[in-house]
Amino acid sequence: MPVIYLLRHGQASFGTDDYDVLSDLGVRQAELAGHELGRRGVRAPAFWSGGLLRQRSTAQIAAAAMGRPGDPLIDPRFDEFDAHGAVNAHLGRPDATVGMSSDEFQRHLDDVMMAWFAAGDERWAGFVDGAYDALVAVAAGLAPGSDAIVATSAGVTAALVGRLLGADAAGVVALNRVSVNASITTVVAGARGLSLVSFNDHAHLLGQPGLRTNR
Repeated sequence: MPVIYLLRHGQASFGTDDYDVLSDLGVRQAELAGHELGRRGVRAPAFWSGGLLRQRSTAQIAAAAMGRPGDPLIDPRFDEFDAHGAVNAHLGRPDATVGMSSDEFQRHLDDVMMAWFAAGDERWAGFVDGAYDALVAVAAGLAPGSDAIVATSAGVTAALVGRLLGADAAGVVALNRVSVNASITTVVAGARGLSLVSFNDHAHLLGQPGLRTNR
C-alpha cells in the first residue's frame, strides 16, 4: 500500500525581508526530518514539493539527509496560500503584518480563515480541491513498492487533513494553528482511496531545546 508523507517545511524567515528562505534552524529541522524518514524505511521515495523556495529547500535537504540528493518534482497545487497578503487585506493595510509578532499574526490568520469559511469563499474551495487533486495524482503515479514525500506547508496540510477527516471550519483552523515546522503527516493510498494515518508527527524534533517551532 503506497504511503505519502506530507512534510511541512522547516522554519522560514518570519519578520525578515524574505520570509520564503529557510532559517538556519529550518535547515536543521529539515535535516532531522530527512533522517527520521530514512529511519522509517520509506520505500524508493518520489520527492515532490510545492514551488515555494522554503518547500523546495526542505525537500532537497531531507532528500540529501536520506542519501538521495536531488531536486523534487514540483506541483504548484502544493503551494501555501498567501497568508501575509490575506492578513494585510483583512486588516485593510498593505503593510499591516510588518513588525507583527508570530502570535499576533496567527490570531489574525485564524480570523481570516474563519471569514473565508463563513463567506463560502470560492478561492478557499479551489485551494483545497487543488491540493487534494495533487495528492491523488501523486498516489496514482507511484510505482509499485514505492512511497512519496511531499514538502508543503501548514495551510495545505490542514486543508488536506480536514478534507480527509470531514472537519468543519474550526477544525481546519485548529489543525493549521498547531502545525509544527518539519512535522510529518502520513497518508496511505488504498482500495478505498486516501486515508489519514497520523498528523503533525514531530517526535524527531523533541529532546533538543528550541527545535519545535510553528512558524
